[in-house]
Amino acid sequence: MAVVSKANTPVIFDLKSAALTLVAVVLKTTDWIALDRELEERFGNVPDFFDQDPVAIDLSQVRDEATDIDIGALIALLRRHKMVPVAAKGGSAPQMEAALAAGLIEAPDTASAAAPSRAAPVMPEVVLTEVIREVPVAAPATLVVDKPLRSGQQVYAKGADLVVLAVVSFGAEVIADGNIHVYAPLRGRAIAGAKGNADARIFTTCMEPQLVSIAGVYRTTETELPADVLGKPAQVRLDGERLVVEALKL
Repeated sequence: MAVVSKANTPVIFDLKSAALTLVAVVLKTTDWIALDRELEERFGNVPDFFDQDPVAIDLSQVRDEATDIDIGALIALLRRHKMVPVAAKGGSAPQMEAALAAGLIEAPDTASAAAPSRAAPVMPEVVLTEVIREVPVAAPATLVVDKPLRSGQQVYAKGADLVVLAVVSFGAEVIADGNIHVYAPLRGRAIAGAKGNADARIFTTCMEPQLVSIAGVYRTTETELPADVLGKPAQVRLDGERLVVEALKL
């Protein structure tokens, strides 16, 4: 019988440490029908917003629910919306036991998990803003749009900054995982840092938006803009959990 030396056996795999960026779905309801409806209304017309992205389920705000949570149904729901649940955290002992039994791992707690106030008022059932673990990434690409965006039109710069060289009309929507630059009137909706980048900003030469959002923090026209920025060059940035709209000195 031939003897094969292990020294001559080729290595067919390696084990290396890796960090993974996750978006946390922060549940504020256990009504899966309502959650499904909110996700469809918010992201249904952006088919590539979630592209089999791994997510963690944050149960911290529903941990005191008296009724049992159907984790399997929740996982199936999120998968229908092109999310891949891989972890859970913050739940009660029975909830976490059910999550682990469903094949999820327990995600570590982070300081950012204690900031539920980043919920968007127009999306009360779920917050999609928290990054559980960050990894260095290359500078994002830039998507440039040089035509006006009319009501009902939408542009999403996935993993990139967005530059628009023409008007974003009332009823139009621009979304970017990075920054948004509009070198024209911004009259529609602008959502920057769509997947949780709190450092993203929105810039425009004419600030007249229906809605602005950074990393899930929203401001609508229900809150009137100050006279020094309305219709003028301005930027939107995030200061903690508060959106700041301030004039640009050009």
